[in-house]
Amino acid sequence: MGGHKERDVARQGFDVADAVPLLLDPHGMVSGWTGGAERLLGYRVFEAVGRKFAELLVPEDAERVPDLVERCRSDGDWAGLLTARHRDGRPVAVTVRITPAVEPRGRSSLLVLLSELAGSAGSAGWDMSRAVLEQMVAGTPIGIAIVDTELRFVWSNAALEQFGGGPAGRRLGLRFADVQPGMDAEAVEAQMRHVLDTGEQVLDYEHVGRVRSAPLRETAHVLSFTRLDDERGRPMGVYYTVVDVTERHRARQRLALLDRAGEHIGRTLDVVRTAQELADVAVPELADLVVVDLLETVLRGAEVPPEPPTGSDRVPLCRAGQRSLHEDLPRAAVETGTVLSYLAGSPPVRCLTTGRSWLQERLDPLAPAWATPPGGRESTFLELGLRSAMVVPVRARGVTLGITAFLRRRQNPFDEDDLHLAEDLVSRAAVCVDNARRYTRERDAALVLQSSLLPLHLPEQGAVEVSACYRPADELTGLGGDWYDLIPLSGARVALVVGEAAGHGIDAAAAMGGLRTAVRTLAALDLPPEEVLAHLDDLVDRSAGDEGAGPEGTYGHPVGSGCVYVVYDPVDGQCTMAAAGHPSPAVIAPDGSVAFVDLPEGPALGVGGPPFESVELSLPEGSTLVLHTDGLLLPPDRDGVFDADRNRLRRVLERSGRSTPELSCRAVVDALVPTRPYDDVALLMARTKRLDPGHVAAWDLSADPAVVAEARRTATGQLTRWGLDELVFTTELIVSELVTNAIRYASGPVRLRLINERTLVCEVLDGGATAPHLRHPRATDEGGRGLLLVSQLAQRWGTRFVPDGKIIWAEQSLTAPPE
Repeated sequence: MGGHKERDVARQGFDVADAVPLLLDPHGMVSGWTGGAERLLGYRVFEAVGRKFAELLVPEDAERVPDLVERCRSDGDWAGLLTARHRDGRPVAVTVRITPAVEPRGRSSLLVLLSELAGSAGSAGWDMSRAVLEQMVAGTPIGIAIVDTELRFVWSNAALEQFGGGPAGRRLGLRFADVQPGMDAEAVEAQMRHVLDTGEQVLDYEHVGRVRSAPLRETAHVLSFTRLDDERGRPMGVYYTVVDVTERHRARQRLALLDRAGEHIGRTLDVVRTAQELADVAVPELADLVVVDLLETVLRGAEVPPEPPTGSDRVPLCRAGQRSLHEDLPRAAVETGTVLSYLAGSPPVRCLTTGRSWLQERLDPLAPAWATPPGGRESTFLELGLRSAMVVPVRARGVTLGITAFLRRRQNPFDEDDLHLAEDLVSRAAVCVDNARRYTRERDAALVLQSSLLPLHLPEQGAVEVSACYRPADELTGLGGDWYDLIPLSGARVALVVGEAAGHGIDAAAAMGGLRTAVRTLAALDLPPEEVLAHLDDLVDRSAGDEGAGPEGTYGHPVGSGCVYVVYDPVDGQCTMAAAGHPSPAVIAPDGSVAFVDLPEGPALGVGGPPFESVELSLPEGSTLVLHTDGLLLPPDRDGVFDADRNRLRRVLERSGRSTPELSCRAVVDALVPTRPYDDVALLMARTKRLDPGHVAAWDLSADPAVVAEARRTATGQLTRWGLDELVFTTELIVSELVTNAIRYASGPVRLRLINERTLVCEVLDGGATAPHLRHPRATDEGGRGLLLVSQLAQRWGTRFVPDGKIIWAEQSLTAPPE
């Protein structure tokens, strides 16, 4: 279209009375289509909605649409000439006006008014028609009104009535403050005056207040103002639109409150402070009064029962937090920690038992309050001035910890949205409350850890009859890391261990677990007691150096721990022991007399000092070894007073030593350890046994390869006498391989021993000082398969060193079928 024709059209002006409206979304897509638009361009609703507006124009004008949409979104109105494309393909010259608009749900849109140019086929002309204008805006859900230069209403559509103020006829001549006294009329009229004075549009002005249509409920509206000018450009008034965006406003408020809750709730690991933070955050944004009442077990840090207390007409709950907006509610507030009695059928108790929230928009004013403080009287909701309430259970990890009550006095009643917000708040706080409760249970957690790291059951073996006892320290002193263990060794022997990790609490318990694991690992190497302690000392020292431990030790392997390690052999009754910073054991003889082993007490683990020394003694059958930690003898405030405590222990052992180890163990602990001891106590009592000589067979062999066959025949005959014929084949192979290796690779005499205890043990002693190495030979190798064969036939096998050389041993199960 030429410039001359466009100037003529511009002089015509744009008459909105005959215009055809349609809506575009912010991206230029058609989101609203009218019957007028269908008559003008021929497209039906399902053909137009969802298409780009540019697709309805000729290619030359379609390229301008993105810039026009962006300009209108940022700068406001645009008006001009475009050429549309009719559904049948013919061009239609139209005048277009694009204006930003807000839909009822608060979404931004663009209002497009199309009008066919005068002279086009079918044009109805551009005469201003008030009837057509009112018809166009009558059906829109957006409130529209026009005020004159004195800000008095001269026209409004029917949609404006939904916001209160009466019908359109009643508004005429009134000011904004006259029809909406609850809203801030001065602020709204200030925006109108600004538009009148400057001609600038004001878009998306948000106002929060109370309108006549909802006097008890705070609402939010978005208003947009545009100046109306006459033909000479002089201001005639202002027309404005109103959209209710209360839901969007409340959603923003809820998010802000939840953000504030995340920032302020749970800043400390304290149950009461966390409950108070919940009450502080919820007042006044959500409620006038908030109380948080928890089960007594939660405040104590104890484990919460899976089912809340029921079965009586009153349920006790402790006040943990409260906050009131009004100072005239003294009867609703009690001191923190006060136990309140809730009626069994009251809503808080129902929430406590069911785990579900409760909402009451209107409380019965004459109904009594739910809880009664000690010595107080029941007050009615009318006396307290409370009108609406919500109760939300405090639940975390599937357990109900208490309830939170939200109450309002003068605000609008609670609704479902308020309940959802309260549930979100309480759920966040509940996790923090439960975390605080768990933190207060640190001692219990340390005790559980300590107990779990101790052996649940001592393994079955035939060397000793054993019993153990552990008693934790008082909570004010703190738990230590005392422990005990019994470890089966090769050759029917056992290792008895009692130790104490330095420190208290969870650190000491964890350190104890590490020490016990290390001792079991070293015991599997069949090392002598002094070497076990030496390796354990190196381990603690290296751990302390790696982790930069100070004099008080390091987490996991604290410096200063103590341990006594005893090995007993039931074949000959020999007992070997060594100690590191630990009291020496006592021995109860078969006749009941008690003696303490003169055992050098080596340095504590990790502190350095002279080498560890061991003591070897022979114990008659029926003797009882008594291993204990220093908590059995020496309270912390009695350093050095040791003889008197030993004499007390001696007297108790003499009285109870002839009982079974289990009864003796209990009697000793009950006699010497108070109910709330100063320190942890671990006691291990083991009554020795001797293996029947008929279950042990030994032969000295010469270093001649010819004796291998004789060793096989001798072992076969012994198994036959023992009734173990099913093990003959595998035993022959094991004996053959072990004796052959001893003759081939070692020097000195060779000794073969078979032990029939809970397993069949085959031992070969030689004078060599090197341990054999298990190889995995290739198919082309001529040798190296002996130990590999032994490892496959035996249940366990290994090497231990003795003063005369070394012993290679292999065990076979007497219960499992041979492979």
